[in-house]
Amino acid sequence: MSLSKEERRQRIKLRIRKKVSGSSQSPRLAVFRSNAEIYAQLIDDKSGKTLLAVGSIDKSLASNKSSKIEKAKMVGKLIAEKAVASGISNVVFDRGGFLYHGRIKSLAEGAREGGLKF
Repeated sequence: MSLSKEERRQRIKLRIRKKVSGSSQSPRLAVFRSNAEIYAQLIDDKSGKTLLAVGSIDKSLASNKSSKIEKAKMVGKLIAEKAVASGISNVVFDRGGFLYHGRIKSLAEGAREGGLKF
C-alpha cells in the first residue's frame, strides 16, 4: 500500500503533534509551506489561541523580490521580532510534517537569529 504525499505528511504531522504542544510561556511555532508562500504562527495550545501569525504574503515582505528560501528566512526573522516585542523568547518548533530542510530550515534559522530559542 503506497500513501499519497498528503496522507504521508498527515501521518508525520500527527506523530509530531502527539509530542509537541505549546503553552503561553513557550508557544508552538507552527509552519505551513505552500508551493509559492510560507506561513508561521505562534499558537498557545492550552487556550487554543493563535498569538501571532506571519506569512510571506505580508506587505513588508511581498514587495521584496527574492528567492523562496530568502523569503522564508525573512518570515522567521519577522515572527521572532514580533514575538520578542510581545515578551515571548522560548518556542516549540512544529515543522508540520514537512522535512526539516530548505525553506523550513531557513525559517527556523531566521527565527533563531531574530532571538527565539527552541
